[in-house]
Amino acid sequence: MKEKLSGFFNKLIVLELGSVLACPAVGVFFAELGARVIKIENTKTHGDVTRSWKLPIEDNDNDISGYFSSVNWGKESLALDISHPEGLVLLQQLVLKSDIILVNYKPGDASKLGTDYTSLAKLNPRLIYGHITGYGLDNPRAGYDAIIQGESGFTFMNGEIDGPPTKLPVALMDLLAAHQLKEGILLALLRRDQTGQGEYVDVSLMQAGIASLANQAANWQWSGVIPKRMGSDHPNIVPYGTIFSTADAKEIILAVGSDKQFERLCSLLGHSELATDERFHTNPARVKHREEIKAFLRQLIAQHTRDELLTQLEREQIPAGAINNMSEVFKTEQAKSLVLRGTWPDGQVVEGVRHAAFHFHKQAVLRDHLSPPPHYGEHSRFILEEFLGVHPDEIRRYIENKLIHDHYFPPPKNTF
Repeated sequence: MKEKLSGFFNKLIVLELGSVLACPAVGVFFAELGARVIKIENTKTHGDVTRSWKLPIEDNDNDISGYFSSVNWGKESLALDISHPEGLVLLQQLVLKSDIILVNYKPGDASKLGTDYTSLAKLNPRLIYGHITGYGLDNPRAGYDAIIQGESGFTFMNGEIDGPPTKLPVALMDLLAAHQLKEGILLALLRRDQTGQGEYVDVSLMQAGIASLANQAANWQWSGVIPKRMGSDHPNIVPYGTIFSTADAKEIILAVGSDKQFERLCSLLGHSELATDERFHTNPARVKHREEIKAFLRQLIAQHTRDELLTQLEREQIPAGAINNMSEVFKTEQAKSLVLRGTWPDGQVVEGVRHAAFHFHKQAVLRDHLSPPPHYGEHSRFILEEFLGVHPDEIRRYIENKLIHDHYFPPPKNTF
């Protein structure tokens, strides 16, 4: 059974025509499962735009940014102009051999290019077509994570009580949509295994965001009260999510979800009487007197150093944790097990993070090693020659005519 499941994903071929974050996040997930993922990059834009999304400290001579590398491990890069008739033919030949195609076109754009589901399914009825849009197939607006964070309600709720609405520091709508599409594609693969038929799976960033509002949406639906900015606090539980400073100028977060836990917390801090105070005895009472109990806890917690207090809290089974910066995160054992390491052809060692964080205990599913993020057009010649059987002379013509780009064999420069 172990070999059967691993072999299933190893046989999958995924074409990734999408760029930026949401679509590539789906592609890298299937690469981690063992699928062969071919990233089709647009020669007219010199590849995925995130290749140039760099911090000031990053090397501008490298065509791979930290941002790009976050979702492009384990892939091959084919730089191809699919707007050219010959480029479209090459793509169609790849479609004939593929299982899944991932796109993030605005509604209507795929039909103009001849890469819509209807056209490609005629070539390959088993094809599973995964399509991410901003607002759905009937809305032509382009989807941008920052805007959809605002429109789906997240930005309004996020931030300090007396501060402005605040965008989340990661493109969460992209990642939520990617998770939705992964689930849809996995179901489509199961259905195809039973019926032999492909499927068109579409997901919008907006609906993925709305579907993830969870208790905040339910709070409004049940009470009619619009959720407001509360900093790190929880609207229904106190003290849950609240951040406190310690004596050594570090910070911890509490997640006290029951009255019993609150009693243990008060006892540990040397003030058991707080747990019997009618203002704080039950969670509804603490929610009502939120600021009062926070003020007491703030004073008491400030008398302890972070690590000493966290050790005591863990011993008493009181949910709490450190507020870690990124360096501290990657010192944890949980982070270490997700770190990817690879070496580019020039010998440079690079690191990344896995997207698949689940573990199968009876079957090996995830690939042990992934190749590092590809250079733009790094595998163009290899894919056309090895995968489609295109003659080297024909590939050279493609390169010279800029139909494809090859990282190692760029077209000759014009001479005057």
